[in-house]
Amino acid sequence: MKKFNLFKEIITAKKSEIIQAINSHKTFGITIHGDVKYEPYDEKEILIFSGKYSAQPVSALTPPTPVKIADLFGKNYQIVEDDERVLIKAFSNWQELISLNMPRCSYDDTTADGVAEFSCKELEEIGWQATEFNINYRNLVEEIEEKCDGYVLCIEQEEPQYQFSGLGFIANDKQAEKIMFEYAKKHVIHMMETHEDFVKEHLTDDEIDAAKFFGVM
Repeated sequence: MKKFNLFKEIITAKKSEIIQAINSHKTFGITIHGDVKYEPYDEKEILIFSGKYSAQPVSALTPPTPVKIADLFGKNYQIVEDDERVLIKAFSNWQELISLNMPRCSYDDTTADGVAEFSCKELEEIGWQATEFNINYRNLVEEIEEKCDGYVLCIEQEEPQYQFSGLGFIANDKQAEKIMFEYAKKHVIHMMETHEDFVKEHLTDDEIDAAKFFGVM
């Protein structure tokens, strides 16, 4: 998976597409790739903005003024209009982006507690069963991020102190399911062969169920 670090990334969108979206009076979003999308958004769309333009009331004494694109985004964005492009820095709006993207992410890694569950029920079943053999969600996420396609939308910086917060978007749940299952199965076999507490005779009922789930009993 690729990291999309909002501390570093500048999103480039076409000014004409943003103006068209503004004039549509529909709710629209801008993706991490700078594409303009309209509701309803795709299942795993990753957005750095979502909203719609509401024109200010005018009268005969106060004629309408041209829309300022920067005003649409608000104070938590840095906007530069460059000819036909709009350059967007969105890291200051991170807390709002968590809420915006949470319904479509595969897992949440934005809290101090780390990843607690997967949104896909098949992946969550693997994660839940794997915990019986001391495989935590962090182990599984590291395997996914190394071997699967997708993005981690994050803020990550080294100085003045290390900071990370992110949402994972797995491109192909079936690919992740296969990789997670094989990783966990190998770990379960290793634990049963090398750790006294996990030899077959000492397993609890829940551990037996998990071993059967991974096809090693």
